[in-house]
Amino acid sequence: MSVKQIPTGKNIDGEEVIAIELTNSKGTYVKIFNYGAIINKFVVKNAKGEMQDIVLGFDTFEEYLDPAYLTAYPYLGTIVGRYANRIKNGSFTIDDETYQLAQNAGTDTLHGGIVGFDKKVWDVIELGDDSQSFVTLQYESVDGEENFPGNLIIDLSFELTENDELILSYEAETDQATAINLTHHGYFNLAPNGGSIKDHKQQIFASNYLEQDDNYSVTGKLIPVAGTPLDFTKPKAIGHDWNEDEGYDQTFVLDKIYGDLSLATKTIEEESGLTLSVYTTEPVAHLYTAKYLSVKNGKGGKDYSSYGAFCVETQHHPNAVNVPAFPSTILRPEDLYTQTTIYKVSLNK
Repeated sequence: MSVKQIPTGKNIDGEEVIAIELTNSKGTYVKIFNYGAIINKFVVKNAKGEMQDIVLGFDTFEEYLDPAYLTAYPYLGTIVGRYANRIKNGSFTIDDETYQLAQNAGTDTLHGGIVGFDKKVWDVIELGDDSQSFVTLQYESVDGEENFPGNLIIDLSFELTENDELILSYEAETDQATAINLTHHGYFNLAPNGGSIKDHKQQIFASNYLEQDDNYSVTGKLIPVAGTPLDFTKPKAIGHDWNEDEGYDQTFVLDKIYGDLSLATKTIEEESGLTLSVYTTEPVAHLYTAKYLSVKNGKGGKDYSSYGAFCVETQHHPNAVNVPAFPSTILRPEDLYTQTTIYKVSLNK
C-alpha cells in the first residue's frame, strides 16, 4: 500500500492543486486531484492481465480547465454539491425562508449551481501510509455560496483497499439549516479500448424509478420498473431496451433499508472480464449513459462522445428538498451528514 502527493505546479485562487495517488499491493491505483475531488485515474488489472484505466479524464490537470471542455461541461470525475442533480425552479424553502438559486439548467438548478464543489480546491487534511492507502479532503462552503444558507464543512475520504474497493466516505456539518445532497460523477467504461457502453451488462437493485418532467427534474412520483425498458432487476445489456437517441438518464429507488450499506448496481463487461459493483448507504442511484458527452482529446488523445461511458450517481432523491414525501435532504446544526459509497472492481471470468 502507498500514498503519494504529486504537485501539479498549478495554483487556483491562491490554492495549490495537488494530485494524490493511492496504490495497493496488486498494483491497482487511483489518482485524485484536490481540485473538484476529481478521480482522474482508476487503473486495475483485467482478465487478460493488462492494466486498464476504467474512468474517463485527461492526461494532464490543465486540460480540465480548458475553455472548450468547460463549454459543454460534463463534470468528468468530479464531486457534485452542494446539491446533486436538479432542484425544480432553482428554489426551496426551509423554516419559512425561501432561497433562490442560479437556474443553470433551463429553469432548474443543476449540480450545485454555477460554481459548485466541482470547481473548488479542497484542502488535503489527512493521508494514509504503507498500511492504509487513503486521503481525506476538506472544503468549507461559506454561508451564501451559490445562495445556499449556512457555513458547511465537508470531509471526503477516498480509500483504496487490497480488495480493489475504492471507498468514498462523506461527512458534513453546518451552522444553519441547509439543503445538501452530495454525489460523485465518475464516468466509467470497462471495455479495454473504450467505445460505446451499450453492450455492458447492467443490473440495478431497484423495483421503482422516479418520474421526470421534460427537463429531467423529478416530480415526486414513483413508477414500477416492471414491464418497462428501465427494468434492470436482472442483468441485461444497457442497449438492449433503450431508446438509442436518448439512452438512460434516470433515478432508481433502491430496494434497501434506508441508511444501510448495500449493493446498488453491478456492471459487467465481457471482453475485459471486469465487473464494477457499487455499494452505497444512499437511497437512490442515478444511471446516466452520457448522452450529452462531447469531449475532445481525452486520455491518449481519444475523443469521448455520446454513450462512451456510464455514471452511477449514488445520492438522495433529486429535488427532495421540494418533495416532502422523499427522505429529507435538510441538514441542521445538531446533525451530521454521512454517506458511504464503494466502487468495487472484480473479475467475472
